[in-house]
Amino acid sequence: MDSRLDLVIFDADGVLFESVESNIAYYNAIFKVLGEAALSQQEERDCIFMAASQVFAMRAQGDVSRVAQMHQIGLGLEFTPFFELLRPPFPLRPFLIELTRRYRIGLATNRSATIPAVLEHLDIHDLFHAVASARDKIAPKPAPDMLKLCLERAGARPETAVYVGDSPYDYQAATAAGIPFIGVGSLVECSNLIETLADLPAALEKLAIPLAR
Repeated sequence: MDSRLDLVIFDADGVLFESVESNIAYYNAIFKVLGEAALSQQEERDCIFMAASQVFAMRAQGDVSRVAQMHQIGLGLEFTPFFELLRPPFPLRPFLIELTRRYRIGLATNRSATIPAVLEHLDIHDLFHAVASARDKIAPKPAPDMLKLCLERAGARPETAVYVGDSPYDYQAATAAGIPFIGVGSLVECSNLIETLADLPAALEKLAIPLAR
């Protein structure tokens, strides 16, 4: 059976771009409309990895109507000011185009309503062979559902894919989906760890050798 590395699936926040400042501004804008306090320091740390539904549920403490209100306010916000706070490590389009010369690429992210507009803003919307996100109304990471959906849409098998993420949630989701994992940065511990996204092509070369046997 052919088991060559075929599909490289990316997380978005913390991998393709730094988004801490953007995410905090987004959630605080929603809470301001509601007359609520800004994110606490703990919430700021948590929102880096969580889907919006998880952040809202954490803040609302079981109040379903309040969660729905937060979602509605979020959908009504103008996203451009938050997108301008995103910080890619370098121009993403040429980097991803170069990767597509050897692999197909996918995206699996806990972002929801904003993901199509984010990809348009970064001019990379047309490069992914499959995209799965929290807007698909499936369980967010650390559940494996999102990664499994991305595999299904790409027509790929777990053993021929790799997931590139930056958080324990990403690692847990990849493990549960049976997909090899490459960690980026210092927030996740795993055997395949790179310092920055620029190190990814070399890491993929190393990973592709055992997968190709």
